Amino acid sequence: MLDQHQIINFAKRNLEETARIHIQLAAEHLEPIARAADFMAQAIRAGRKIIWFGNGGSATQSQHMAAEFVGRFSKERRSLPSIALTENVASITAIANDYQYELIFARQLEGLALSGDVAIGLSTSGSSPNVLAGLRKARELGLSVIGLTGGASNNAMRALCDVCMTVPSTETARIQEAHLTIGHILCALVEDAL
Repeated sequence: MLDQHQIINFAKRNLEETARIHIQLAAEHLEPIARAADFMAQAIRAGRKIIWFGNGGSATQSQHMAAEFVGRFSKERRSLPSIALTENVASITAIANDYQYELIFARQLEGLALSGDVAIGLSTSGSSPNVLAGLRKARELGLSVIGLTGGASNNAMRALCDVCMTVPSTETARIQEAHLTIGHILCALVEDAL
């Protein structure tokens, strides 16, 4: 059991690491964020949609980001077309059962995506087979492909994306915190652009 001093030191280390990662993102990743926001705004202007997907915490972040677009983020404006492929449990379980779990996003993209849409895959490791299959399918269908990932050295995601934002960490919690921040920045930039 941790004493008060150990608890404070643990919290301090985590907060400082989160801050370090965000400062590094601000120094090195502004161009990819701007490019991703531009892809998204262009797609919406053209009557297309933003499609998010990922596993676990990245699944809930996908739903969170889609909701920010469909609802509102920081401005009163029209609803923006955005969906998360993690919301339809019936589709996910049917595809996993009838085909394979690796195809849960690719199969949904095949049925729901249109050329000119934007696909955003989230994977902290960059090696989730179902996210990679979804990104490959998105490219095949003519979507702009954006990735949010972490700094693992074997990250296969980067090669599949038009824009890939790589958080400089291999720790899942820190990567997910940064993905949330980037997602909120993208929402704000797209709102401003539209």
